[in-house]
Amino acid sequence: MRHARRRVVRRVTRLAAVGGLLLGGAMVTTAVASEPSAPVIGVPFTAPPATGEGTDLVTQLGNARTAGSWIDSAGRPVVAVTDEKAAAEVKRAGAQAKMVRHSMSDLKSAAATLRSAPRVAGTSWALDYKSNQVVVRGDSTVSASDWSRMTEVAEGIGSLVRMERTEGTFTTRLNGAQPILSTAGRCSAGFNVTDGKSDFILTAGHCGPDGSVWFADDRGRQQVGTSLRGSFPGDDYSLVKYDGGRAGKGADVVAVGDGKGVRITGVADAEVGQKIFRSGSTSGLRQGEVTALNATVNYPEGTVTGLIETNVCAEPGDSGGPMFADGIAIGLTSGGSGDCKAGGTTFFQPVTKALTELGVKLIVAKSSGGTGAAPAPSASPGAASPGSSAPITGTDVSTLLSRLTDPRNVGPGMLVIAGSLVALVATRWIRAEQDRKAYRQYYSATWG
Repeated sequence: MRHARRRVVRRVTRLAAVGGLLLGGAMVTTAVASEPSAPVIGVPFTAPPATGEGTDLVTQLGNARTAGSWIDSAGRPVVAVTDEKAAAEVKRAGAQAKMVRHSMSDLKSAAATLRSAPRVAGTSWALDYKSNQVVVRGDSTVSASDWSRMTEVAEGIGSLVRMERTEGTFTTRLNGAQPILSTAGRCSAGFNVTDGKSDFILTAGHCGPDGSVWFADDRGRQQVGTSLRGSFPGDDYSLVKYDGGRAGKGADVVAVGDGKGVRITGVADAEVGQKIFRSGSTSGLRQGEVTALNATVNYPEGTVTGLIETNVCAEPGDSGGPMFADGIAIGLTSGGSGDCKAGGTTFFQPVTKALTELGVKLIVAKSSGGTGAAPAPSASPGAASPGSSAPITGTDVSTLLSRLTDPRNVGPGMLVIAGSLVALVATRWIRAEQDRKAYRQYYSATWG
C-alpha cells in the first residue's frame, strides 16, 4: 500500500508539472473543457460590487434610519427600518419593510463597545439584522469568570445585545493534526487574482506569514509559490505569488468535486439570508446560508473583524477555500466551530475587501457578452447554484480523483484530496534552505 501511494503521489506530481495544478479552491489546469480562450480580469474595485436591492436601499436611507437587510425564505428583500417614512420608501421600491427599535448606528456602537472591552479568546459577535441585535457567543473554552465579565459588558449596553454559549471551539481552520504537505498545517486555495503583471492565489492570511513557501508534494520539491502580502489578525487574507508568474488556463475555475468545476464570473458582497457554497480541501463542496455580517471573532491567535457569519460547515484544512454562489466570488474560509458531522458556524473573509486592500483583481470567466462583467448573485434560495459548470476531462485526472478521494488514504506521505477536491497545500515559515531541509527531514519517516 505504501509503495502504491508513493506511485500515486509521483503521478500527481508529474501531472502538476505538465498540466498545471488543480487547487482545492482556485483551480489551475489545462484539463478544463469548453473554457473561454482566455480568462479576463474581473470587476475593478473602484466600482461598487454587485449587490441586492435591500443593500442598495440601506445605503440610500442611511444607518440612522435602517438596520440592515436580508433575503427572506421566498427570496424577497427585507429592510429593517426605524421610522414610517423610511418604511414607505422601502415599499415604494418594491421591497418589504420591518420596523425595528435599534438602528444600524446603534448596532455598530454596541459592537464598538464590545471591541473596547478586554479581549476574551473563544468569543465572537455579529450583527443579527433579523433579530435587531448584536449576538455575542462564547465557545467551550471561555471560563465562567470571563463569560460573567462579558455578560456585565453586554448588560451595560442594553437589550440590543444577546448572549449565547455555543458548543465546540472557535478556531482557524488550519490543519495541524495531520500535516500532509507542511510541517505546520494545510490550507486550501481560494481564488486566482492578478495585479496586471503577475498572478497570485488569494487565500487565508492565517495560513502563513509573508515569506511562506508553498509546495505541492511532501518532499518539498514541487514549489508552487511564495506568500508576499497578507493580513492576520485584524483581517484574514494573503497573496501567494505563482513561481512562474502566471496562473495559466483554468484560472477562472473553482473545483467542486467529481471532476467538475465552477466558472467564476464576478464578485460581490454577501447578504444575510443568501444561499452560498463553500469548497475546501478537507470537506469538499458544502452548502449553507449567510446568517450575519460584520462579525468579530477572537481566535486564540488574535482578533479578526468584518467577517461573514454562516451556518455552512467547515473542517481543519478548509482554511482559505472559496465561498461563492451562482459563479460569484464572495468569501475566503477563515475559521469557526463544529464540523461537517455535527454542523457548526463558519466565518469568511469578504473577498471584496481583500481585493481592495491588496490592489488586485479577480481573474474571471468571460460573460456571454465577452465583457467580463459580474452578474448579481441570485436572490432566490430555491434557485441557488454554485455557478456554470466547467467539467474536467482526461482519463488520468478522473482516475486520480476516484482513487484519492477515498478517506482511508488520508495520512502523511500521501497527496490527499478530501471531499473530491484536489488541494493546494500551504506551508508556513519555510523561508530558507535550512527550513527546507527540516521540512524534508520531518517527512522522511513516511517515505519508507
